[in-house]
Amino acid sequence: MKAVQVEGYGGLEQLQYVEKETPKPKEGEVLIEVKACAINNTEIWMREGAYGTGGKSGWRPEGVQFPRIPGSDITGKVVEAGTGVNESIVGQDVVLFPFTSSGEEGKEHISEDMSFVGSEYDGGYAEYVVWPAELCFPMPLSTYPESAVFSVSGMTGWHMVEEAQIQEGETVMVTGANGGVGSLNVQIASQVFGAKVIAIVGDLELADKLKELGATHVLSYKSDQLEKEILEANDGPIDAVLDVVGDALFNTSLQVLKKGGRFCTSGSAGGQKTELDFRTMYLKHITLIGSVLGTRKEFKKLMDAVSEGKVKPIIDRTFPLEQARDAQSYFKEAGKMGKIVLLP
Repeated sequence: MKAVQVEGYGGLEQLQYVEKETPKPKEGEVLIEVKACAINNTEIWMREGAYGTGGKSGWRPEGVQFPRIPGSDITGKVVEAGTGVNESIVGQDVVLFPFTSSGEEGKEHISEDMSFVGSEYDGGYAEYVVWPAELCFPMPLSTYPESAVFSVSGMTGWHMVEEAQIQEGETVMVTGANGGVGSLNVQIASQVFGAKVIAIVGDLELADKLKELGATHVLSYKSDQLEKEILEANDGPIDAVLDVVGDALFNTSLQVLKKGGRFCTSGSAGGQKTELDFRTMYLKHITLIGSVLGTRKEFKKLMDAVSEGKVKPIIDRTFPLEQARDAQSYFKEAGKMGKIVLLP
């Protein structure tokens, strides 16, 4: 099969388009012909060593073992069943829940043995992938690319909204609102949980698109009056922040949160380290929440919301698999709207 694998830490040159043996499904597994794989920041940072190298590079203590086929947002068709798997699954179109775990229900994502497809297992930058049959779910939509954009970004967004305990009628600020996670945060918070959303982007030309997704107001982080504009948009402090940019808007977020407000983060694209004045946090009774991925129950809720049309796929651009380098390079450009998808 054709595949793109990461040879080691470094630049785009570490992505190699290669011919590999097609994997065979083991007991409890299925072989999936990959039809689409959306790109996430995690596989780029893994290659770049942004999470660290060695034992810090993956989800397990031993770290990522190279070469590794990345890619975790995967849809495809089941073409072979391993032993112990009902043959009726063959021929089904599926979306992959992206990690294995022995954690109890509701705590799968924080289990010590949580292992991620594309990191601890070979992933979707390939023509075929093997995966446990029990972690293959029916595609929520009729097309492979559209169904591929939710697994990691959507589950991350859904988990953030639940962790921040967003309530109907509350006002939520979403940073990085034009990105893969951010655009889904806008939809999940507004269309599913009934919140008012202030979307933060760089380019206000995206305002109409974000309002179509459910944003009440769209503001630019480039404004030197951003804090004032947020408070004016809501006629006062806001209830919660769903953040994916980290340092860039951290202090602004704390200033515009009301007393008892919640700040939930799942990313740091705008800076991995920041300064915190503890007085701001404790005097305003602010809750800081770290969040990544989610649970199988939340994944099922997300798939239902997608099937019902409450959460819509936003695709900026697709690339053929052999152009994975170009796709990852494009992913890092500013001003995009939604997900980038590879098509094997």
